[in-house]
Amino acid sequence: MSSHHLKRRKKALRALVKARREALTLPERTEKSAAITERLLALSEVEAARTVMLFWSFGSEVATAPMVERLSAVGKELVLPRIEGGDIVAAAYRPGDPVHEAWFGAKEPLGTEVVAPSEIDVVVTPGLVFDRSGHRVGYGGGFYDRFLRRVRPDAFKVAVAFGLQVVDEVPHRGGDVPVDAIATEGETIRCR
Repeated sequence: MSSHHLKRRKKALRALVKARREALTLPERTEKSAAITERLLALSEVEAARTVMLFWSFGSEVATAPMVERLSAVGKELVLPRIEGGDIVAAAYRPGDPVHEAWFGAKEPLGTEVVAPSEIDVVVTPGLVFDRSGHRVGYGGGFYDRFLRRVRPDAFKVAVAFGLQVVDEVPHRGGDVPVDAIATEGETIRCR
């Protein structure tokens, strides 16, 4: 498949699934997000992790603030992504630390402590569309694909998504980095 055709297919899929996600009411998103949080926290890889990278949700995404609070409460070292020079850096974060709103809507930590990708045990990844093989379509910047190539090979990559974001097949190419699992409100999908 040509690069142009792949981009077109991803763009169409992105728009379709984003519209479905945005059609969920706030009570539906809140209820589903709570179930997803429980599934994520029950994963053995998350329970065993020392350092977990989350993301600050925005818009109609799965709410991640409860995940941040709960993981911090059980003593996990937390990092959140911050965009610097076109790439993600993993910035240390504790609930209550100062943040600012990034150009795309998510909040990013202002602290100067950066954690090396090799120190991260679990990366909780955002995205718009996923398939059961772990392929994902993000927001189109390639930030997470570049970042995930820098984490340890044994780091656990897990997506949090509403069930409606999981489709039969996501168009992908060699540079796309799949996730190992997807936690939805109705199931935990082991991708490999």
